[in-house]
Amino acid sequence: MRQAMIISNPSSGKEEAEQYVSQVREILESQQYEVVVNETAGEGDATNFCLNACEDGCDLVISIGGDGTLHETINGMMDQDHRPRLGVVPLGTVNDFARALNISLDPEEAIRQLCSDQIHSVDLGKINDRLFANVVAAGSLAEALFSVSSEEKSKLGSFAYLKEGLKDLVNTPANQLTIEYDGQIWEGESPLFLAALTNSVGGFEKLSPDAEVDDGLIHCFVIRNIGVFNSLTLGTSLLFGSLKDHKDVDYFTANEVHVRSNEAIRTNVDGEEGPALPIHIRVLPRHIEVIVPEEV
Repeated sequence: MRQAMIISNPSSGKEEAEQYVSQVREILESQQYEVVVNETAGEGDATNFCLNACEDGCDLVISIGGDGTLHETINGMMDQDHRPRLGVVPLGTVNDFARALNISLDPEEAIRQLCSDQIHSVDLGKINDRLFANVVAAGSLAEALFSVSSEEKSKLGSFAYLKEGLKDLVNTPANQLTIEYDGQIWEGESPLFLAALTNSVGGFEKLSPDAEVDDGLIHCFVIRNIGVFNSLTLGTSLLFGSLKDHKDVDYFTANEVHVRSNEAIRTNVDGEEGPALPIHIRVLPRHIEVIVPEEV
């Protein structure tokens, strides 16, 4: 009998995760899976559960929660010879990974989509010694994103990030960054460096419209130090998918990126606090298989 593990964050989705676990279990058992359910209680639990699934030869892992739960889950697959297929039931505020794969943001519809026979091999990124699914941000603006409260995220969604970002873009000085990528170097001052794997970042599905989940590329944006007026035009570019064409943005793609600074700068990785600079980012092409909706 095939083995499936459900990894659920009980605090996600207005604490409605438990009812969704029962629905997922029912669907998986109808597909002849033997199902184990694990609920997270603290940081690192989802990673440890997924690591056990890999070591036990599990066929399928379902992540029920937000981007943070998904981020921890995929990190359980790092350096594993056997990586189960992944299913996603998004219960978070932003759900970038689900957006990028056209997985429904309605949990019950996403659960029905787990019956799909469609599998997509998806790139993952590696930053230093951890994996990521969507984005790495570095600079003073990335640090500002840590201050967005859960209440703001729930109320405003991706616009909470935009609001905080534009406010701090005006008030926060830029950092000196050195970015090495595929044999080239960018040096200068910037309040924000973004490295995206997918088209959806912070809930903005057009931030990097050229990014595909399996293109083997890191899509990088360096925002230069700008003032009040240009911060507004940046916001417009972000909303309409033309950020890479903005006159105060440098855009490039790469397979591998090193970022360093002589200042103490932390990062934001998939919406969570990440390591301090220096960082080494590389892409792992088509590293995991994900259940996606049937093509119409």
